Amino acid sequence: MDTLTHDRAASRIRTGLLFALASATSFGMSGPLARGLMDAGWSAAAVVAARVLLAGVVLLPLAIHQLKGNWPLVRANARLIAVYGLIAVAGTQLAYFNAVARMEVGTALLIEFAAPIAIVGWLWARHRQRPGAATIAGAALGITGLILVLDVLSGVSLDPIGIVWALGSMVGAATYFLLSAEGGELPGTVLAAGGLLIGGATLLLAGALGIVPLHATTNPAVFADFTTPWWIPILLIGIVTAAIAYVTGIAATRHLGSRLASFVALTEVLAALIFAWLLLGEAPRPIQLLGGALILIGVITVRLGEPTPPVPLGNPETPADTIDEPVSQ
Repeated sequence: MDTLTHDRAASRIRTGLLFALASATSFGMSGPLARGLMDAGWSAAAVVAARVLLAGVVLLPLAIHQLKGNWPLVRANARLIAVYGLIAVAGTQLAYFNAVARMEVGTALLIEFAAPIAIVGWLWARHRQRPGAATIAGAALGITGLILVLDVLSGVSLDPIGIVWALGSMVGAATYFLLSAEGGELPGTVLAAGGLLIGGATLLLAGALGIVPLHATTNPAVFADFTTPWWIPILLIGIVTAAIAYVTGIAATRHLGSRLASFVALTEVLAALIFAWLLLGEAPRPIQLLGGALILIGVITVRLGEPTPPVPLGNPETPADTIDEPVSQ
C-alpha cells in the first residue's frame, strides 16, 4: 500500500513537471511574438490586452463545459477568480509596463522573476515551511543564472519608482502561483478563463484612462526570416502563450505546489532565449548559455530538496498544495 501511494505521488510530480515545462515554454514564446507586433506599431499594453482577452474567449466554452452547470461553484470562488484576474493577470502586466518605462528591461525582469524567493518567504512566514539547504542553494543558482541570461550587469537602473513598480510585478507573479494552487474542485480552465477575461477588461480600462498606451495596427509583422499578417501572431500569442500557458501553469501548480512550480517556471527565460533566436535572429551569447545552465541546475537542486507530497488513497487527484502547502487568500 505504501508503495502504491509513493508511485501515485511520483506520478503526480512527473505530470506536474511536464505541465510546468509546457507552461514555461508557452509563456516564453510571447516575448518574441510580441516584439514582431510592437515593431509593426502595436503598444505593449495592446498586445497583452488582445492576448489575454482572446485566451479568455477561447477557454470560455471549455470552462462552461467542465462546469456542467455547477454555477454555485463559480459563485463560491468568485473572490478567487476576481483577485486572480486583477492581480495575477492585469496587476502584474501593468506593474511591469510601468517598471520598464523607468528602468532597463533586464533589471525589471530580474526583479519580477525573483517571485520564487517571495513565495519561499511567504510559505515560511505564513505556514512555517522553512526552506531546506537545497531550496536555498537552488534559489541562489537560479537567480545567478537569471542575472547572466538577462545581462543585467551591463546596465542597472536604480530609479526608485521603477523599482517599486518592478516589485509590484514580482508580487503579481508570486500571487499567480499562490492562487493557482487554490480553488479546490474549481477546474483550472474556469479559473484561467475568468481571470483572463477580468484581467483583459482591466487592461482595456487602464488604456482608456491613459494609464498605459493602447494602440494597434494592421501592419504585417516582420520577423527574422519571414513576414506574416498581424492576425497570425495574435492568434499564437492568445491561444498558445496565454490560453495553453495559463491552464498548464495552473495544473502544474496544483500538482507540484506553488514553491516548486515557481522555480520550474524560471525555464521560461530559457524558452524566450530560444524563441528569440528562432524568430528574431538574436543568437544567445556564451554568458547567456552559462546562465541558462545555472537556471536548470538550480531548478533540479530545488526539486531534489522538495519533499514528495503525500497522495490520499481515496482521492489520488487531490492537488498537492491542499495537502502540504495550504495558502490563504
